[in-house]
Amino acid sequence: MQFKFFVLRGIYNLLTNLTKAALPLPAQFNPKLKLFVEGRKSVFQKLETLDLSEEWIWFHAASLGEFEQAVPIMEAMKKNYPNYRILVSFYSPSGYENKKSHPLADAIVYLPIDTPSNAKRFVTTLQPKLAFFIKYDIWPNFLKELKDHQIRTFLISGAFRKDQIYFKPYGSLFREALHVFEHIFLQNESSKALLETITIENTTVSGDTRFDRVARQLEYDNTLNFVAEFKQNKTCIVAGSTWPEDDAILLDYINTAPEEVKFIIAPHEIKPEKIARLKAQISKNTILFSEKNNAEIQQYQVLIIDTIGLLTKIYNYADVAYVGGAAGTSGLHNILEPATFGVPIIIGKNFEKFPEARQLQKLAGLFSVASAEEFKDATTKLVDDKTFREKTGMISGHFINSNTGATAAVISYLKNHDS
Repeated sequence: MQFKFFVLRGIYNLLTNLTKAALPLPAQFNPKLKLFVEGRKSVFQKLETLDLSEEWIWFHAASLGEFEQAVPIMEAMKKNYPNYRILVSFYSPSGYENKKSHPLADAIVYLPIDTPSNAKRFVTTLQPKLAFFIKYDIWPNFLKELKDHQIRTFLISGAFRKDQIYFKPYGSLFREALHVFEHIFLQNESSKALLETITIENTTVSGDTRFDRVARQLEYDNTLNFVAEFKQNKTCIVAGSTWPEDDAILLDYINTAPEEVKFIIAPHEIKPEKIARLKAQISKNTILFSEKNNAEIQQYQVLIIDTIGLLTKIYNYADVAYVGGAAGTSGLHNILEPATFGVPIIIGKNFEKFPEARQLQKLAGLFSVASAEEFKDATTKLVDDKTFREKTGMISGHFINSNTGATAAVISYLKNHDS
């Protein structure tokens, strides 16, 4: 068994080194991959410019969603451990490029590819006091280095499925990585049961920190005057983080909807050519966010948001929310953001890997549709029956309130186990 483990580690290290060497070529032809490669070139230079006499905490997030899960923990650490500095690493360009100037972090970098030399140099240079990995982005060499340096390491909002590599006969390298964590904070009981099958019991079912994140949104000023002006007193359907597969479900209803229903569409990708293609498919009077300044926005029935950073507050104005990503295979986007405002939610059909969506569907606060016809039926019911709509929205809001507390569980553990 030990020999097999070392063989697997050798194969893994060979593959990561080959990946590191091979990526620059295809990156010349792919803008996102180019960001992935180019952004990693300056990581160690950035680390070496930090004041490393300070005590640092390292948070690693794969992308935007995982960063949002990290935010409540970072806020709590700032409050409870004000002397610590925070470094955030991202794996994906979409996470890094959108959050590279976030005020919660003292430094934000790309995570280098998980080769032994990269991991050793990164951990040796930073020497963090604590390390937090978020949800699932687990890298064997980085975790090995953290263990070798005796750095306290935690997994936050972990979620596990039986089809993952940890539970396969060939998954010993990744199982070993999980054993590095001092404690694993989990989203659900099924994850705890799965980990117990591979002899990991240092766990707490604390829930998903995203609930804490979105619940805090109600404490902020969510006013957007242009949305209020656009909506007036009409029923408003907000379609957030949509993809072309979502558009195929939405457009028939949008194009035939009565005038008293308004729509705000916030596509996931806001490239001009994609926005233009979407606008061309809409027969209703439509305006872009970028066109609003010299227009009487209230006269339009459809508003397309061709910018980023506004969607969370826009959900505050929704009477019904459609959350994109599950109509295709790109992955369901965040349903908790509209839920915190007490809004009924509609999504596509592919959401098996999203436990929060399954839970809210069981509670009847969320509806899954597989076609334009199903979307029209669900939306018509919610638009026409105000009592039904308000009851469904209350279920969504209560779902958020009843699932907060994950952040407090993490901070409580740290305070009770300070070394």
